[in-house]
Amino acid sequence: MSAPPLKKPVVTEREARQVAEAAREQDWRKPSFAKELFLGRFRLDLIHPHPLPTDEAVRRGEQFLTKLRAFCETKVDGALVEREARIPDEVINGLKELGAFGMKIDPKYGGLGLTQVYYNKALALVGSASPAIGVLLSAHQSIGLPQPLKLFGTPEQKQRFLPRCARTDISAFLLTEPDVGSDPARLATSAVPDGDDYILDGVKLWTTNGVVADLLVVMARVPKSDGHKGGITAFVVETDSPGVTVENRNAFMGLRGIENGVTRFHQVRVPAANRIGPEGAGLKIALTTLNTGRLSLPASCVAAGKWCLKIAREWSAAREQWGKPVAHHEAVGQKISFIAATTFALEAVLDLSSQMADEDRNDIRIEGALAKLFASEMGWKIADELVQIRGGRGFETADSLRARGERAVPAEQVLRDLRINRIFEGSTEIMHLLIAREAVDAHLTVAGDLIDPEKSLSDKARAGANAGVFYAKWLPKLVAGTGQLPRAYGDFHPSGHPDLSTHLRYVERNARKLARSTFYAMSRWQGRMETKQGFLGRIVDIGAELFAMSAAVVRAELLRTTTDHGREAYQLADTFCRQSRIRVEELFGRLWTNTDDVDRKVVKGVLGGAYEWLEQGVIDPSGEGPWIADAAPGPSEKENVHRPIR
Repeated sequence: MSAPPLKKPVVTEREARQVAEAAREQDWRKPSFAKELFLGRFRLDLIHPHPLPTDEAVRRGEQFLTKLRAFCETKVDGALVEREARIPDEVINGLKELGAFGMKIDPKYGGLGLTQVYYNKALALVGSASPAIGVLLSAHQSIGLPQPLKLFGTPEQKQRFLPRCARTDISAFLLTEPDVGSDPARLATSAVPDGDDYILDGVKLWTTNGVVADLLVVMARVPKSDGHKGGITAFVVETDSPGVTVENRNAFMGLRGIENGVTRFHQVRVPAANRIGPEGAGLKIALTTLNTGRLSLPASCVAAGKWCLKIAREWSAAREQWGKPVAHHEAVGQKISFIAATTFALEAVLDLSSQMADEDRNDIRIEGALAKLFASEMGWKIADELVQIRGGRGFETADSLRARGERAVPAEQVLRDLRINRIFEGSTEIMHLLIAREAVDAHLTVAGDLIDPEKSLSDKARAGANAGVFYAKWLPKLVAGTGQLPRAYGDFHPSGHPDLSTHLRYVERNARKLARSTFYAMSRWQGRMETKQGFLGRIVDIGAELFAMSAAVVRAELLRTTTDHGREAYQLADTFCRQSRIRVEELFGRLWTNTDDVDRKVVKGVLGGAYEWLEQGVIDPSGEGPWIADAAPGPSEKENVHRPIR
């Protein structure tokens, strides 16, 4: 007897937090540079000397990059993809033949077996030719079927699906619903047990690759019943299964070539053999997959930064105003310096995080999240500065520039394409909260029961004793450290180069300051700490800057000892760190001097209608319709726009 279909869940804020907490990886079995940083411990030994790929990984990766570059230069027309809002089938098929859909899949399943480092280099390369293609490949391999199967699939599932993912089939990941974004506790898609199968019902929104996918990873809620633990669970679904309908292909301000849609499931029968992991493990699978999957977004930002630097250099040397190239005017020169230094730092963060992922010696859940957060914010700023440097030509489309005889530079397109990275795979606001939760994990582990209103007095007493022991050892270490020794990190001040040791001392001192600030805030607000999202966001942003500074310095030293660009790398790292330090000082100041309290009052007034008079005098061009589309389960009433690649 199958369980009845699920009703749309109604959950409290606390219940939603409990679902998210249960999906977290609870243990720290490996060291984490970023986790230690938030605790005030600058563990330079975890990232220096900079980890390096093996000779075989380099040989295999460079060989593929050579082939991919030739393909992109001869077969990919990014302007055509932008105009037609579609990647030609022949391009997708060419990428399949090249093995690009199996970059991260083990060779024994037909893949290329590239490292994370070279996978990201490949995404950056192909994404510079066409950002939509970069998204196609990363949605397939970073969060699509290959990665969850690699981490959680059975040997039989890997044998069945990975060869298809490596060469022939496109996959997509389906979690978001019309009324469910970053709050999975309200997930409404159901998977009701029925014998050896599950019956899937529900609607999924923003299914990147969903319009052309052959295989789907679907998150659905299994009702609890006899023999079934229930909970949010991951399933592999064949797109051509009866009852699967792609109802819409969505269109966006950027990334116009991506195949993103709305997918409805009505009474779709899914074999139990297609369940990934046990019932209730779906969110944990998704979050674990994203630990490295998020690194695909920084790859696209690095690619954009490199391109923006090239265009800024060429344009600013050619464009003259008031008797000299615009690059020689300080107002423009500062923007160029920001683009160059920040691009260097973005690549440093990406390569360090990726190499750490390949080594598997460190837990990079925070590093990967920081990389995504920092790169998506800084990549957007880089593109915005390029548009400003280009002036009116930055606002003009590439087609329009071409039509009137000028170089078709798609600066405005890059700005539009990068904007989604601040939302994709965890918005900036959600990333702040996610990273903040991990950053205070040590505190909550020893003292969490003290601020939990539902804990008993005996639990609180036990927590108080544990916290006393922990803080008695930890707090004194935040008073003084290596960063106060004038000659510490002297290896980073070689003769004839800028002094980077001063920046490492700055990172060490401010890591301790960051930890003290966090402790003070927890002592002050206790259980209300989770509501102080402005404060938590600034704490995380400080940590991101300190991480980026560390990565930039370590990368500069690597390049000094292994390439002919050491002096230039040191200069870029020094410039970035000086710029970053200004941002860090501002963020520290805003921890305690801000408008958070008055902002809350204004928000209350806005929602209560107190300022509706301020909205008068304009016309709202929005169309009619509900704010959120109806996603009630049932048969589809629309034409299936699923488009298999032929």
